[in-house]
Amino acid sequence: MKIEVLADADSVAKEAAKTIAAEARTAVAARGRFIVAVSGGRTPWQMLRALAAEEVPWKGVHVVQVDERVAPAGHPDRNLTHLRESLLEHAPLPPGQIHAMPVESPDLEAAAARYALILKEIAGSPPVLDLVHLGLGPDGHTASLVPGDPVLKVTDADVAITGVYQGRRRMTLTYPMLNRSRRVLWLVTGSEKVGMLARLRDGDASIPAARVRQDRAWVLADRAAAGDRETN
Repeated sequence: MKIEVLADADSVAKEAAKTIAAEARTAVAARGRFIVAVSGGRTPWQMLRALAAEEVPWKGVHVVQVDERVAPAGHPDRNLTHLRESLLEHAPLPPGQIHAMPVESPDLEAAAARYALILKEIAGSPPVLDLVHLGLGPDGHTASLVPGDPVLKVTDADVAITGVYQGRRRMTLTYPMLNRSRRVLWLVTGSEKVGMLARLRDGDASIPAARVRQDRAWVLADRAAAGDRETN
């Protein structure tokens, strides 16, 4: 796992945008498409706005979700709401190439299975994502893989439904899906993440985040999350 420490959250967002744009150009040149999965959070929305200004071969880009809260369309709790505001309103990404998790379905288990099929259609069987963006929670969660949830033990599905966490159930990519990805890009900002970033770095499998494979992982952290170490 490579960890790069930058000055602040804004620097992390801008560096992440440059990284994703470069990965997109490489993937589209090599395979004709770039499939990226994005998580929620304030720093990621900054990153997506910065990405809209980068040189990206948008016609070959597909955006999928790492996770999503079960909430009505347009609700501020929805990651999709912010994804649209941060990226889609500013970049020429074809509307049919953003693949939203169907959390408005009355049958969430069936909806998760449908989303898994969508991933197969765009990313092969088994589906392999080019880049997955992940965040790190103060409790050690990533995606919607939270401590103690049965979804942590799912090994036979790429998409699953969680229990209630912070007031809502979630749809999330599972470890098998995350661990097949070609690259994992972590964005970790804020002083409340110091302890968990150290545990992630050390591969402490008692936290959900550390069960994501590390050999293809790159962490962009701000100085606050890294304990105010000097920037790289």
